[in-house]
Amino acid sequence: HHDALRLHFRPTSDGWECFNTDIEPEILLTQFDFSELPQEQQKAALEAQATELQASFNLSNGYLIQVALFNFGSQQNSRLLIIIHHLAVDGISWRILLSDLQTAIKQIQQGKTIELPAKTTSFKYWSERLQEYAQTKTLHSQLDYWCSQSRKQVSSLPLDYPKGVNSLAYTQTITVSLNETDTKALLQEVPAKYHTQVNDVLLTALAKSFADLTGEKTLLVNLEGHGREDIFSNVDLSHTVGWFTTVFPVLLDLENSATVGDALKGIKEQIRTIPNRGFDYGVLRYLCSDTGETLAAMPQAEVCFNYLGQFDQVLQQSSLFTLAPESCGVTRSPLGSRRYLLEINGFVISGNLQVDWTYSRAIHKEETVLKIAENFVQALREIISHCQSIDAGGYTPADFAKARVSQKDLDFLLAKINRESEK
Repeated sequence: HHDALRLHFRPTSDGWECFNTDIEPEILLTQFDFSELPQEQQKAALEAQATELQASFNLSNGYLIQVALFNFGSQQNSRLLIIIHHLAVDGISWRILLSDLQTAIKQIQQGKTIELPAKTTSFKYWSERLQEYAQTKTLHSQLDYWCSQSRKQVSSLPLDYPKGVNSLAYTQTITVSLNETDTKALLQEVPAKYHTQVNDVLLTALAKSFADLTGEKTLLVNLEGHGREDIFSNVDLSHTVGWFTTVFPVLLDLENSATVGDALKGIKEQIRTIPNRGFDYGVLRYLCSDTGETLAAMPQAEVCFNYLGQFDQVLQQSSLFTLAPESCGVTRSPLGSRRYLLEINGFVISGNLQVDWTYSRAIHKEETVLKIAENFVQALREIISHCQSIDAGGYTPADFAKARVSQKDLDFLLAKINRESEK
C-alpha cells in the first residue's frame, strides 16, 4: 500500500539510485515457536533471531521490511517484530503504519475487506519537488546564516583517548532519566512560563551540561526535525510513509545567560531564528553543488541530539499493541563507523523522560559521559525548579515576531506595563 516500503536502491556511477518496484502479492512472515523453551531462555532466543533478521537486508533485492511472529506459549503474549530499513521509514511513518495495521486487523475481525486510508503525496513526487526547490534563489540567500563567523570558531570536544577508533564495534550507551513527577512538570508546567517547547528546555539543559565540562559557552549540535514542512503547494505528507527527517547544525550559545531564565529565553530565540526550521540546510548541503562544498568545509557537529516525543501517546493510539520488553536485535553492523562522538536520544515512556547517551568506549571513558549525562539531568531539575517559582516567566521577541523588537526593549516595555498595572 505504501510505496516507500517497495523501495530498492542500486549503486551507479553518480551514487546510489532509488526506485520503486511493483507490488508483490505477499510479504514473508517468519514464525518462531519458542513455547517449549524455558522462559528464561526465550528472551535470548528472540534477540538472536532478531539480529539475524536485522542483518538480512539487501538494498538492491527484496523488500526493506522483515516481519516475524514469536510464540512464547499460551501463558504469555506473542511478540510481533517489524523491522524496516531506516531508508524507508522515519518516526512518523511508524505511527502511520501501526495505525494502518490496527485498522486492517479490526476489519478482518469484523469479516470486512481490508480498506486502508488513502495515501497522500507519494515519496517520489516529493523528491521531485525537492529537486526543483534546490534551484530557487531565496534558498541560496541563507548561506550566510549557516556559515556565520561564530560557527567557524567552535571548539572540538575533549577526548579521553585522542587516538581511539569511533566505530560501532566500541559503542556503549548510558541511560539517565527523570522521575514521573519531574517529567510531568517538564511537559506541562515548564513550557508555559517562557512560552517554550519541550525541545527548547532540553537543549538549554544540554548546553549547560556541556559548558560545565568544557568551560565553553557555545555548543555546536546537530538536531533532527520531522522534515514534513509545509513548503510545497499541492503536497500533503500527513499519511505518507518515508524517511523525511532533516538534520541540521545549531549553535547553542549561553554567552549572555546569567540566570536560568536568561538561558531559556536565549536558547528559545536561537532555535526560532533557524530558517525554515532547518529544512533548507540539507538541500543546500546535498542538492546544490555551488553551496555543498562550502558547508562541507565548515566545522561539523560532534554531538547529535534528538527528542523523539512521547512514546506513550504513540502506543495509546493502538490498543492492540504494547511495547515489548525484549531488544529488537543489533540494528547496525559493528564494522560501520560512527558519525558523532555523542548521540543523545530522549523520549518519554511510561511517564518518565529517558535519555540515552551513546558513545565510543575507545574515545571516551564511561565516567566522562556519565558526568555529562548527570549534569544534564541536574540542569533539567534546576530549570523545572526555577519555572515553578513565582518569579519565573517572560516573553522573547519570537513571541511578537511582527513587532521586530529586541529582548532588551521588550523587557523594558513589559516591566513598564507591570509597574503601571500595580499602581
